Amino acid sequence: MKKLFFFLLATAFLGTAQAQGIYQVSGKVINAETQQPMQGASVFAENTTIGVATDAQGNFSLQLPNGGYDLIVTFTGFTNASRRITTADAGDKNIVIAIKQKEKEMADVVVKASYEVKDGWEKYGDFFLENFMGNTPNSKSCTIKNKDVLKFYFYKRSNRLKVLATAPVEIENAALGYTIQYALDSFTHEYNTQVSLYSGSPLFSEMQPTDTAQQQRWLANRREAYNGSILHFMRSLYNKQLKEEGFEIQFLIKTNGVESAVEVKNFYGGMNYSMDDSTQTLDVTPNQSAVAVLYKNEKPASMYLENNPGTPTSFQFSVLYFVPGEGISIEPNGYYYEQNSVTITNYWAWEKVADMLPYNYVQ
Repeated sequence: MKKLFFFLLATAFLGTAQAQGIYQVSGKVINAETQQPMQGASVFAENTTIGVATDAQGNFSLQLPNGGYDLIVTFTGFTNASRRITTADAGDKNIVIAIKQKEKEMADVVVKASYEVKDGWEKYGDFFLENFMGNTPNSKSCTIKNKDVLKFYFYKRSNRLKVLATAPVEIENAALGYTIQYALDSFTHEYNTQVSLYSGSPLFSEMQPTDTAQQQRWLANRREAYNGSILHFMRSLYNKQLKEEGFEIQFLIKTNGVESAVEVKNFYGGMNYSMDDSTQTLDVTPNQSAVAVLYKNEKPASMYLENNPGTPTSFQFSVLYFVPGEGISIEPNGYYYEQNSVTITNYWAWEKVADMLPYNYVQ
C-alpha cells in the first residue's frame, strides 16, 4: 500500500492481521514444458490486494490473513493457473505451479475472426458495462482504462454474445478507491434466455487518495458495499452471527409449480452447520436447495427498485440456489467453494464488479 496515509492504513491492516492471524505460503512458478523457472510471473490471491512477481529463480512468497483463497498465476503468452490454498497450507515453502504456453490453433483463430464484431465496443460496450460492471450507483464511478483489450464476438446461430480479453482488464473504481486488474476468462450473454455469465480473477490495488476527505469517503463507501453483501453473509454464517448482523434465512419450496417461502427458525440447523476444528473450515449443506437471504439492516437501492418492480422494498432479498444435495465450504475470511455449486440471483446478482470488495477487506 504505497499510498498517502500509509502509516494509518498499514497500522490498521497490521492490527487486523494480528487479531485474525496471518500465514505465509512460498513456492516457485515453472514452465510446464521446460521445467525452467519463470521470472516475472504474477502470483496473487484472487479477489484480494495481495500479489507479487516471481524473482529470477521463479520464487514467490505471500503473507495472507487467515482463510482460503484461489492462488492465481498469470504470464503473458501462457495459460493462467489456479490453486486453492487455506490456512492448512501455512508455512508451505514447496508449492510448485507449472504454467503452460498457450497454443494458437489456426482453426480457432479463423473461427474467432469470422465472428468478431469489428466495432464491438461501439456496438456492445454499454451493454457489456451494465452486465459486467453493474448498474448500481458505484458502477457510474467505474472506468475501464484499456478498452482495446476487449474483443467482441457475436454468434448468430446461437444468438450469443461473447467477450474475451487479450490482457487483464484495467478497472478504476473511483467510488471505492480501488484499481482492479481483472484477468477475464470470458463474458457471455445468451439473448434467448437473457442470462449473462462471466468469470475471471481480480487483483485489487488501493488507489492513492488526494486528501483525508476522499479517504474517508472511500472507507464509508466500502462499508456500505460490504453491508448486506455475499461476503458479509458468508462471514456472518461462519461466525454464527446471522441475526446479529441483520440477516434472515428462509427456504423457498415449490408446490404445484408455485414457489413459497418457509421460515427457518434455526438457521444453523437448517443449513446443517458443521465446523471442522482442525482446519477451521465450515461445511454447510442446506435442507432445501433454494435459500432466500434477507438483509434487514438496509433497504434496496432506489435504482434496483426502479428496475425490479414488485420486489420487497423494506429489505434486500437474494437467493442462493444450491445443487440439490450438495453444499459449500466456507473459510474464516468469507471465501467459499465450490462456487460453481451455487447460483446467485436477485439483489446480489445486481451487485457486480463495481461493488466487489477484496477477501482481505476489514471494516
